[in-house]
Amino acid sequence: MKKLQFLLLFIIFPAITTFGQETAESQPGLINASPADHLPPYIKLACGFGERPDWSHDGRFILFVDKPMGEVYELELATGIIRPKTRHFNHYGFTRAMYLANGDILLSGPNAPFDPTDIEEREKARDHCWLSVMDNNCQKEPVPLNTLCAEGPAVSRTRMKIAWTHRDRQIPDLGKNRAKLLMAEIGYEEGIPGLKNERVIFDSKQLPFTLGNSSLETQNLVPPEDEKVTFAVYTIDNGNNTDVYMVNSKSGDYQVITNSPCCYDEPEGIFPGGQYTCVEHAPSDKTAWPLIDLYKLKLDGSGEMQRLTYFTEYKGFKANQGVVSDDGKYLCFQIGKADQEAGAGFGFFIMDLEEAAEHLEEFKTYND
Repeated sequence: MKKLQFLLLFIIFPAITTFGQETAESQPGLINASPADHLPPYIKLACGFGERPDWSHDGRFILFVDKPMGEVYELELATGIIRPKTRHFNHYGFTRAMYLANGDILLSGPNAPFDPTDIEEREKARDHCWLSVMDNNCQKEPVPLNTLCAEGPAVSRTRMKIAWTHRDRQIPDLGKNRAKLLMAEIGYEEGIPGLKNERVIFDSKQLPFTLGNSSLETQNLVPPEDEKVTFAVYTIDNGNNTDVYMVNSKSGDYQVITNSPCCYDEPEGIFPGGQYTCVEHAPSDKTAWPLIDLYKLKLDGSGEMQRLTYFTEYKGFKANQGVVSDDGKYLCFQIGKADQEAGAGFGFFIMDLEEAAEHLEEFKTYND
């Protein structure tokens, strides 16, 4: 992939007040400035608004949503041109947009109207998102896959395979504080996409403790086989910590990747080869939802990770939602702020991982 050129945009969307995030006031002694104004040479601003970025397979484009339950856009990195992808049909917004292996786009969003100014209605809409597939030419309306998806789905980069989560907040029949991870292939019949070979690959009843309200979330299929899936287990045993887990979709066996009672560790974008994943990491002794930075985590169970960003050294800021390009050379991630809706972003950046390598700390472990 050629060296990237970036268009600097400074469009600020209204802040959305929400719940549970660490506040800027609880971070004494930090730099009172924005990390976007003090970037190291190996990090560049790609876009001044938006969240939930996803790389195209050729590394030329970034797919993103402009805000929680918003429109989907695509940024062409070489030119800085931003094109809308979901304005050709009526909808109620999207929380995720991700490239499938064939270039089509997997969408997740509510399928019914709601009042975006009402906190309870926003939370309900966010919990009741449905998956659909849109052709990459954006000529037609998306085709529903007829399944709910809690938070983000996991999407294979090389196969037409996805994994996702069902929670009791979406499907009460599961029983209180229970969740299941599912997997399926996406097949096309006469050009119409649909789920095939849908199956449950993990049930929270397999865990030796009871889930709290935050539950589970799928994150990535692990290359190159795409048989294992990374996922987050939140607020473990009613504590403050979140850990990275990985399940074998064939056997159902699972592994705890970060056994860290001290910390919040949520998996994000996977690295090619499947030996590492990005992880959002921070001490969680004071709150279950701390401000976080991105680290590179080994998936061998050692818990060793290498720090990639330092946004939390700036008062009220965090770096999250990291995704790695298919060639493994670049990391795209977003900037977040204290006191905002979980996952909300205010622009995204690209880190040149090869250039950054000489500046990064050694790997260390936070495992118990």
